[in-house]
Amino acid sequence: MGRLRVMAVAAGTGRIGYVLFVGKTLKHWAMSGKASRSPEFAAAQAKRWIDELRPDVVITEKIPEGSRKGERTRQVIAAVARVARNRVLNDIVLPRIRTYKNKYEEAAALAKRFPEIGPWMPKRPPIWESEPRNAVYIDALALALGIIDGSPHQF
Repeated sequence: MGRLRVMAVAAGTGRIGYVLFVGKTLKHWAMSGKASRSPEFAAAQAKRWIDELRPDVVITEKIPEGSRKGERTRQVIAAVARVARNRVLNDIVLPRIRTYKNKYEEAAALAKRFPEIGPWMPKRPPIWESEPRNAVYIDALALALGIIDGSPHQF
């Protein structure tokens, strides 16, 4: 058997994105705005990504009570999780563990660890602007690292 192929999918307002690891090496990442428009679009995009990239494991976020994620984003994440659950692969739902003061400190640390994705890591926007679209990569990387680095979660 080859090295484990781990895909982590994250969603935010107006975007859904993934990262793919083969073993401990980050191999690919992408994002879609269209897929975030509805659970149906998200499910269709997840099927395409899974069919193309052939992961052994798909990770999605377990959204906690009190999260600020909107209802559509919750539905999009649930749709991706359903697609993964209905495939012949390991489907894992993990809470997003936050180990940095803010998302942008985390982005800087992730860019240092994975320089290949560094140019796609967001910088802190002015307070009057919304979160950058590529912030979805931070969430996807954090979810993937829960498995890649050995998870503190109980399965």
